[in-house]
Amino acid sequence: MTKIFNIKETKEIRRVLRKQPISAERVLWSRLRKKQLNCRFNRQYGIGKFVVDFYCAEKKMVIEIDGATHSTEAEIQHDLKREKFLKNLGLNIKRYTNRNVFDDLDLVVGDIYETLNPPQPSNPSRPPLW
Repeated sequence: MTKIFNIKETKEIRRVLRKQPISAERVLWSRLRKKQLNCRFNRQYGIGKFVVDFYCAEKKMVIEIDGATHSTEAEIQHDLKREKFLKNLGLNIKRYTNRNVFDDLDLVVGDIYETLNPPQPSNPSRPPLW
């Protein structure tokens, strides 16, 4: 089986990205780290040839924080290619903008929490056995 997580070819870029996070990533990481949402997240995690901002292996969830550079045509195409690859692996992808994180961090964290812990359908009462 081919290794696709944290491959050697992306090691240096992952290291650089972890040492120099963008502000929005730093802010969100402060709420994701140490299992604060009851799930372990890794930051700047390699999946195939791509590096995602945050990854929860247990829930197969990727979180991406998009800055201004994600509005160029080249970046949009790169993001679409990345999303297709990740979805083909069965991963769930959540995207937020820097502005989402800065303006309403609680809403972003709440959305992530709900995605990680979807409400369970209530078990209807059994009819009495006669």
